[in-house]
Amino acid sequence: MNIMKTHQWCFLLCNVILFHALLFGGDIVEEFLLQSSPAAYTDRFVLEVRERARKLDLTETRLNTSQLYPINAEPCLHHQDLLILTVVFSSPGNSSQREALRNSWANQTTVQRVAVRTLFFIGPSYLGAEHESVREESERYCDIVLCEGGVLQSDWERRHWEQVKMALRWILLFCQEARFIVLSEDSVYLNLPALASYLLGLRTHPDDLYLGRVIHRAAPERDPSKAHYLPYQLYPDKYLPDYCSGPAFLLSQDVVRKVYVTAEDVALPLPSDLLIGLCARRAGVVATHSARFSGNRHIRYNPCCYNFLFSSAGMGVGLMGMAWRDLGEVNGGGCGMLKTYYSLVVCKAMTYLDKLSFLSNDNTQD
Repeated sequence: MNIMKTHQWCFLLCNVILFHALLFGGDIVEEFLLQSSPAAYTDRFVLEVRERARKLDLTETRLNTSQLYPINAEPCLHHQDLLILTVVFSSPGNSSQREALRNSWANQTTVQRVAVRTLFFIGPSYLGAEHESVREESERYCDIVLCEGGVLQSDWERRHWEQVKMALRWILLFCQEARFIVLSEDSVYLNLPALASYLLGLRTHPDDLYLGRVIHRAAPERDPSKAHYLPYQLYPDKYLPDYCSGPAFLLSQDVVRKVYVTAEDVALPLPSDLLIGLCARRAGVVATHSARFSGNRHIRYNPCCYNFLFSSAGMGVGLMGMAWRDLGEVNGGGCGMLKTYYSLVVCKAMTYLDKLSFLSNDNTQD
């Protein structure tokens, strides 16, 4: 009888270990394998890019900024030591989503006694009413940059890439004081206190930091009938560069400069997050993986889980406010180690179930 109980306990323990290995094993392996290591910059092209970035002069562009950015928030004028500048890409008509961010994480101006700032980067609108509404919103909140130069592309992805390049230029023109830049979409919940704590705790000098959920060894699409088709002539490599998956990732200020000087030569039909990865590789910058960024996944909501994560995608207006209200309470110490661990198990398991349900629905529709 005792032998049977021992076997049952061993069986139960093995299943518990297997369950946790399935939940967290991938993240642990990724954290180990996808950490950046010091690079030796021996490639001549990489050295040239880094030298161009070091000597970059935007004096002529500065004379034309009123036309490129007709609405300009200039958030760095009063912050000599800005830890994190978050640039949130938004559409002119998404005012309710912007308001939800302002009523939650985007209203923070200091974290752990250091300055942080969030602004919204918006492309041009061809509707007069929308344009006027954005201007009124800017006058009310002083947190909007409207760009008009270089974004008149037909398809959304190319237009968004032009908008990203305009944002990088704006950062170099007006906010070189910011040590770290987060590029995000307006559907993301961003945990600035957790991210700031991580950055302030870095032991090494944070140059060449390109941090997010890394996509490793993705194959280029060779089927002409599929989206993001890449013919061999345009991209002969077997794999795409490692890149940090959107819609939220972090760049140190020097990486913004290096990506910017390579971006003008990049015009492949790919999403912006992948193109930034391509630019980073050309500049000798290695993507650093963190499982605390959700990538493009929406993480099933749990307060202590969100208190640990850096980001979660696909957040609607209601859930954004709920998360902010809850985290305001638990930040005072309501999430201990065991409670956080249990919450991570729950939200990760539920997120996987959501994914399986989504795939099942897709198969049913097919």
